[in-house]
Amino acid sequence: MRIVAIIPAGGAGKRLKANVAKQYLLLNQTPVVVHTLQVFQMSKIVDEIILVLPPGDLASARQKLTDKYGLKKVTKIVAGGKERQDSVRNGLAAIENKCDVIIVHDAARPFVTEKMIKDVVAAAKVTGAASVGVRAKDTIKKATKDNMVKVTIPRQNLWQTQTPQAFKFETFKKAYKKAYDKKYYGTDDASLVEQMGGKIKMIAGSYDNIKITTPEDVIMAKALIKNKTGREMQIRVGCGYDSHRFVTGRKLILGGITIPFNMGLQGHSDADALLHAVCDALLGAAGAGDIGRHFPDTDPQYKDISSKVILDRVRKIITDKGFAINNIDATIIMEKPKVTPYVDRIINSIAQVLNISATDINIKAKTNENMGFVGRGEGIAVTAVAALNKE
Repeated sequence: MRIVAIIPAGGAGKRLKANVAKQYLLLNQTPVVVHTLQVFQMSKIVDEIILVLPPGDLASARQKLTDKYGLKKVTKIVAGGKERQDSVRNGLAAIENKCDVIIVHDAARPFVTEKMIKDVVAAAKVTGAASVGVRAKDTIKKATKDNMVKVTIPRQNLWQTQTPQAFKFETFKKAYKKAYDKKYYGTDDASLVEQMGGKIKMIAGSYDNIKITTPEDVIMAKALIKNKTGREMQIRVGCGYDSHRFVTGRKLILGGITIPFNMGLQGHSDADALLHAVCDALLGAAGAGDIGRHFPDTDPQYKDISSKVILDRVRKIITDKGFAINNIDATIIMEKPKVTPYVDRIINSIAQVLNISATDINIKAKTNENMGFVGRGEGIAVTAVAALNKE
């Protein structure tokens, strides 16, 4: 029996409200999708893995994901489609060698186990199609459009469907063909088999087999990782500060974005005082010195360099030391211009560089009530605090 796993990871994760797709969020310093792929890599019954990613990620995926983590069973990395079903279809089309059973599993379910894979495949071999799931624990009520309860559904035979789902290859191909012939889009792959009259065998999974979709799911996933590793989380805090003088003839860059103003900040690099303060906070929390030690203003290679590049290198420094970013809080102090209208863009810019959720970053803007060099409009000051965790 040859078994091929298709791992759709082509979504953007809009409900997560993060600046990176949910499959790339870090859990214990490792992307969610890698956690998932590692389980299939270790499974003795899985022969091949086809990974489906957003089209723009294909060029770097092999180096950043599969090669880096030794995922040798990933033989194909293909582009996803508009909907999840389209992504799975693209994965199906990429299968070239003999295949007896197909497994489909969401990349954003990193707590899948080898036992789940083994059990769902064993059931599919007998029945043709099977899905992992858990029995409903809550009372389920069906309501009308105006949210009035119409009927209470007995929960004894109700299941919450999860993945992995497994299918005999010919059954799966036939189900997908019929679905597209009818222009039918299901909420999972098993529903495609159901709509052509096929039967699905439910296999007990685990309530820990969560799908990371919302910010609350990320919190739960971190707790599950902590429980799984059996290690207490170490929290460390660092403080950062930076100030720069206003000068004419330069752009005002804060948090990696350009703020419209008639002056900019003086400095060896792009003088992004906000990112410099954040870098110092991160380095301080990791016990890794300060920005001046790693990026001295006497070094010509840093002349006019974007501070986003420096921030990315700081991210690598703390990651190499085994730290993950818990949260960042920063305060920008200047009289003019007003920064508040740009705060969301600044947060998104920082989150993208650091590969963390925008909800883990807070930026405040204050004046100095006309006191001191800031109050006189001569320059800007920024303070930052960063908390790191190490499991």
